[in-house]
Amino acid sequence: MDANSVEDLLKLLISSAFRRCRMLDDLCRLSVFLRPRRPSVLISVSDTGTGSILEEFSELKFENNTILSGKWDGVLSIMTTSSSDREIHHLKFDFKEVVSSRRLVRLSSATKNGAKFSGTEVSLSLYEEIDGLVTMLYLFLQKILLLKAFKIAIELIVESGGGTKSFFLQNGCSTTAMNASNIHNLMLGLEEYVSKHGNKFAEACHSCFSIGKNLKVGTGIACSRENQQNSGQVMEVVIIISNISMSDQSSCSRLYGRRTEVLYFRDFAPCSMPQPSLEALNSIDWKNYGLVLKSVGDQDGITLLEWENLPPCSHIDIALHIYDKQTLPCSRSNRIDRFLTRKALKLALTDLKKRNVGTLLSERAVKICNHAPDLAKSISGLIMSSLDLDFKRECFSLLGLPSPESEKDIIENCIKDKIISVVATNDSGGRGTKEAPVLFKQGYEEEYEGAGEYLDT
Repeated sequence: MDANSVEDLLKLLISSAFRRCRMLDDLCRLSVFLRPRRPSVLISVSDTGTGSILEEFSELKFENNTILSGKWDGVLSIMTTSSSDREIHHLKFDFKEVVSSRRLVRLSSATKNGAKFSGTEVSLSLYEEIDGLVTMLYLFLQKILLLKAFKIAIELIVESGGGTKSFFLQNGCSTTAMNASNIHNLMLGLEEYVSKHGNKFAEACHSCFSIGKNLKVGTGIACSRENQQNSGQVMEVVIIISNISMSDQSSCSRLYGRRTEVLYFRDFAPCSMPQPSLEALNSIDWKNYGLVLKSVGDQDGITLLEWENLPPCSHIDIALHIYDKQTLPCSRSNRIDRFLTRKALKLALTDLKKRNVGTLLSERAVKICNHAPDLAKSISGLIMSSLDLDFKRECFSLLGLPSPESEKDIIENCIKDKIISVVATNDSGGRGTKEAPVLFKQGYEEEYEGAGEYLDT
């Protein structure tokens, strides 16, 4: 783990605490406490998780870091215990110690008197302005909430001369939600994030999302194989398209405008997107999903995508999360990161297309749909001009219309909608299906439900 700044160091400590809470199969609490002690600020990160895994701290790299050395003395004070321990262990890590074997110092332990509980508290002193630390920590904890770990209560406590102020970022725990999958929770978190315009507001924007959320969602999961060198990684992707009327856009704005914010999580911690995943973003043929990527940029450590042809009323948000199946994170290859990112993204795009027929149509499908009105007009004209009543009845039955007395416009619109629906259902992002689609047969959607499986990954 590399800590090149105060921000990196605190994020690593909070992410470790969050991971320990997730490992606990029960309700858990994560607290970040700040207390000014001139000229420094005492910061404690505590959790009621499984107890500390010392390897997390021994892997922290600090040597020759001039940026961090001026703001931290290199010492972490740790209290930790597991539910099976009889004592609370007191430890001190001194990362400025040249000999790595001498960094860990075990201090006197305290008895638990037979009580069964687990948890960890890590404390350190930083020479930083407390206001800046509070703002940074609050925003980071808000990002962690996107993972929607419902069993974990999260709070930020700030002590000052005027007293103590507590921010309960998440204190509701649902036993039903606790059993939900990671990808489901990430989807809920991104939906909430989108409805707040990227956490700009304390609650959902009632102007843009007054009638439901009006969100189109797609999810994708890609896994690597387990072997002796690799415990297996999982990449989860959620993509959301939100549609907001032009009138709402005049009163509401997003932090990054019309650009797509790509949120990236590694091992249940927000972080900047690595180069292999950026390469995967650029390698996708977005035109197969009706999108033209103009540029990929970075602002405040956030990856931003700019589109050339996104409709004015639409906005796209993306969240990616990669983690190891085992407890501790292990090293990954660039090749695996790039492959998993690309595959999970394409699966999420395909899933969004299947759930929302007519969305993300490829260039080819859009061209075909543009001819649907003329084709529907010709077919309806042939039907209405026929003098064979049995033929007309059969056509109307296939169309699902009541009788041949229906108006021509109704017939024409019905045929046009069916043509567009079939084209959209059969639009798998570049490859055709193995069979021609059925235009009028009822239930054709179920028959061709697996069309997206032919997508090249």
